[in-house]
Amino acid sequence: MENTEPIGFIDSGVGGLTVIKEAMKQLPNENMIYLGDTARCPYGARPAEQVIEYTWQMTRFLVKKGIKMLVIACNTATAVALEEISQQLDIPVVGVILPGTRGAVKASKNQRIGVIGTLGTIKSQSYEQAIRSRDLNAHVISLACPKFVPLVESNQYQSPIAKKVVAETLVPLQNKKIDTLILGCTHYPLLRPIIQNVMGRQVKLIDSGAETITEVSMLLDYFKLGNLYATKTGELTCYTTGSTKLFDEIANEWLQGPTIASKHIQLGDE
Repeated sequence: MENTEPIGFIDSGVGGLTVIKEAMKQLPNENMIYLGDTARCPYGARPAEQVIEYTWQMTRFLVKKGIKMLVIACNTATAVALEEISQQLDIPVVGVILPGTRGAVKASKNQRIGVIGTLGTIKSQSYEQAIRSRDLNAHVISLACPKFVPLVESNQYQSPIAKKVVAETLVPLQNKKIDTLILGCTHYPLLRPIIQNVMGRQVKLIDSGAETITEVSMLLDYFKLGNLYATKTGELTCYTTGSTKLFDEIANEWLQGPTIASKHIQLGDE
């Protein structure tokens, strides 16, 4: 059965492309629409009410495109807006926090789990609550990393400055004996090699976005929404509220697939 309607993905910027990369691997038949609000990124330091408003603007834009499922590929937006949006939409809505939590609890051997994310995500304590609901004895050490998203959004995530910023930022997690670290922002996997180098090989990094696509795959099966007998690879359409040039540079470098040519849109006038 061909369910050709697209899956929608929203993020504060280019970070959710890390989720798209995993989706292209796990769900090659699916059509996808991605919307990155790069003009108003980062969301991490914004008040919760504003993040909810922006998330709704992105959601309404994609619902009009006829999506069959929504993936909130942004930890900050998941933390504050997922519950409200999932209650009001009549399509499945998936966030990135619970799947990341499950992956970390499963991976940790010593029950000492680190979480890095934006100010908004860390302040919400969503990861701590989700981890403790699965493992009461888990010890969670959280750290806000507000400088990471701008590094990625400005396409400096492989630069010497990125190495310096990451090393300095992660100092509070050194010697905390964590064996698992959740990358609690979908921008962070672009910094993964540097984060791994700073934390050491003994620390397992959990990519919440990659874990999320495993959940999306299961939900497509459960709701019988999968594009199962497609005769061609699914298409990816990208929209951004910011610079299409910068978005496309990062998208093409990261995804290494068919050339991305994003379309510019303005939100807030729906």
